[in-house]
Amino acid sequence: MHARPYACEAPAGSLISPLLPGAYFHDANAIAVAGRQTTALDHFLQALRHTPRWVDTLMVLRNRVVSLLGLKDLGALSRLDPAKPASAYAVGERVGIFTLIKNTPDEVLLGDQDKHLDVTLSVHRAADPAGGPSTVTVTTVVHVHNLLGKIYMLPVTPMHRIIGPAVLKAIGKPEGA
Repeated sequence: MHARPYACEAPAGSLISPLLPGAYFHDANAIAVAGRQTTALDHFLQALRHTPRWVDTLMVLRNRVVSLLGLKDLGALSRLDPAKPASAYAVGERVGIFTLIKNTPDEVLLGDQDKHLDVTLSVHRAADPAGGPSTVTVTTVVHVHNLLGKIYMLPVTPMHRIIGPAVLKAIGKPEGA
């Protein structure tokens, strides 16, 4: 199976749904995947392990620019221990550039907070009851706190609409591809 990501709404009943009202920015992209036993966190880790090099290059540039404004360096999106299984991550730990907030087999919430904005990411897995491919939806919600957050989001918003689907595409690839 080699599916393509597509824009969609956040899944109904998702753990991230309560964060949508009042969000400065939000989007959701989904992809059909094989592997009914793969957890939401496993899907996220697969995406990070296969992050396109150009995305990590953009993160390096982002970190250099925002350090001039006193914001934190998040590192590379793909930065994680490749030997650490999903089952070894605990709430409160860093997973790539995010902190693990909640972890269930069907949904994982991750996030990051800074003085200018809060970002929350949901990776939601919905199995097809008829036995077909599962749908994995990645929803991002951003709440800004101040003018710096709004300025920060000016270049981030259009880039996110390119980066999100590019990273999500890795979830649809068979492991090892």
